[in-house]
Amino acid sequence: MKIVATFLGLSIGDALGVPVEFMSRERIAQNPVTTMRGFGTHRQPIGTWSDDSSLAFCLAESLCKGYDLNDIAKQFVGWYQKNYWTPHGKVFDIGIATAQAIQNVIHGVSPLLSGGNDEYSNGNGSLMRIMPIVFYIDNQPIAKRFEIVANVSSITHRHIRSILACFIYTEYALNLIHGLDKIAAYKAMQITVNDFIKNKKIFKIEEINYFHRVLNNDIATYSEDTIQSSGYVVHTLEASLWCFLNTDSFEKSVLKAVNLGSDTDTTGCVTGGLAGLHYGLEAIPKDWIAVLVKKDAIISLANRVQMLFQNLFGLAILTYQLWMF
Repeated sequence: MKIVATFLGLSIGDALGVPVEFMSRERIAQNPVTTMRGFGTHRQPIGTWSDDSSLAFCLAESLCKGYDLNDIAKQFVGWYQKNYWTPHGKVFDIGIATAQAIQNVIHGVSPLLSGGNDEYSNGNGSLMRIMPIVFYIDNQPIAKRFEIVANVSSITHRHIRSILACFIYTEYALNLIHGLDKIAAYKAMQITVNDFIKNKKIFKIEEINYFHRVLNNDIATYSEDTIQSSGYVVHTLEASLWCFLNTDSFEKSVLKAVNLGSDTDTTGCVTGGLAGLHYGLEAIPKDWIAVLVKKDAIISLANRVQMLFQNLFGLAILTYQLWMF
């Protein structure tokens, strides 16, 4: 049930943030988000999730057929051109970098090269949708995990900073999957990622330094006024980890995330994925699930992913046992 809880978690965090996206922290503080609400910024009905969840579900849909970067990109094009995996049959929000990258794919650019690779191509558009890949890369060597995460990020965001943010997030999520508590999972992620960075020797020190607060300090100890919640990938990673580590329930995690203001749907989505994974399905408020748009389709997708990866894991064990015999 971890995948169901994760998919519902990320989409609920997203839906909580949609009505207040772009609002400042100060403005939201005058009327804090305490439960699901509708309309607001995008004038969407209650329970509506955004492109964040749409692209995560497109990734998951592709993984049901196996890992194929071209097919993942094809799913993104389907969303962009044909409103595939949208809550109401119409794309109502899309980032500039993501739109440009998908246009590149449409015009024949390889998914490995379609995403932006300059300093200003470090929005949170790949981090927001990366969670489903965690279930595919589980139990694979770290070099392979990094390669896959880098490739999936690169479809829309190819800069090493965006890739590193996705890698940090997925390594942390993997530790949660394996049953570590939040703090132990965070410390283990720091050790794993720092060792990989040091041994790989392909990362420029100035890029690594952007993640100093996450990788070398404890992001949970920073005060709220130092946590930014813009659309910049480093801000989203920091804010999501900060919200998750400083709360003790799914509900508190995602509400803290959206009440930070600014890019509320993405901070909510990225936090919600971790919180759903960690706290489980029973921890998600039932009344929030009840109003979530296309909840049955989301649960069905999660179950298909769950079934696939259970079968793959079982096959891996059988192959190992036969080899040992």
